[in-house]
Amino acid sequence: MSAKTFFRHPLGAALAACIATFLWGSAFPFVKWSYEVLDIRPEETGEQILFAGYRFFLASIMIFIFFTLARKNLLFQKKNTIELMRIGFFQTFLQYILFYIGLSHSTGIQGSIIAGSTSFFQMLLAHFIYQNDPMNRKKVMGLVIGFAGVVLVNIQQGTLNIVFGLGEILLLTAMMTSAVGNILAREGSQRMPVSYLTAYQMLFGSTGLVVAGGLMAGWFPFEWNVQATLLLIYLSFLSAAGFILWNNVMKYNKVGNVSMYLFLVPVFGVMLSGLILHEPIHLYVLLGLSFVASGIVIVNRDGRKARSSGS
Repeated sequence: MSAKTFFRHPLGAALAACIATFLWGSAFPFVKWSYEVLDIRPEETGEQILFAGYRFFLASIMIFIFFTLARKNLLFQKKNTIELMRIGFFQTFLQYILFYIGLSHSTGIQGSIIAGSTSFFQMLLAHFIYQNDPMNRKKVMGLVIGFAGVVLVNIQQGTLNIVFGLGEILLLTAMMTSAVGNILAREGSQRMPVSYLTAYQMLFGSTGLVVAGGLMAGWFPFEWNVQATLLLIYLSFLSAAGFILWNNVMKYNKVGNVSMYLFLVPVFGVMLSGLILHEPIHLYVLLGLSFVASGIVIVNRDGRKARSSGS
């Protein structure tokens, strides 16, 4: 079975999307855990950006090694430079500057649920970009319900005070940037192989992260041990595997048909944050999670009835 046949098949697309969203959901607690092990504090912005750069640079190397062993041609072509740098800027560089700084000022659970908003931003972008993926009343209702969930999860336990600070704002902006990057990657994948696109956009984006973080914090500010090294390797692996799977899903399916699977990111993220970080899962978290998941399902219900490949 070819990659095209697999990723266009409903079961193939669903399996790939579920694996990708599980990997991305696990990133929230594992990044927070890495901050603890490496003693990266919320005010240490340079260290956060540099750690992100290490992660995605290693992830890009993993992709190059894997596809080289698989005898895929990843020889760089100058004609793609501008497009790859543009995708890398949004999908890796800018998104993860915002993400890593934002997560340092938030909890793994809050970050996980806010991550569900990527689907909504993709819906809005698809409305303006693709004629066959317009907004309608159900999608608008889904958007409202989904964002209500983002607000609910930021209500303090035992009070009705809404805590929506710097961390949450940065994470929400990161998800907007992610949606832009996903759309750009989808367009780019119509002209370039996904393996090639993913490897080079991540290489360009991570190089920018390393340079920015290194200039701010120095090039080697961390004291590495076995635990920290294993965490970095896992985070790099989930980035490489997640982006390859998701970019293939996006390439062979309509945006509106597959974005619903992104609701699994907050589901996995909340469960794993509670399990790994022992963060409390109170009533407002569960309500917010159910609102976000319901909103994404409502937004995508029409698309599932008329599943077809994107043009």
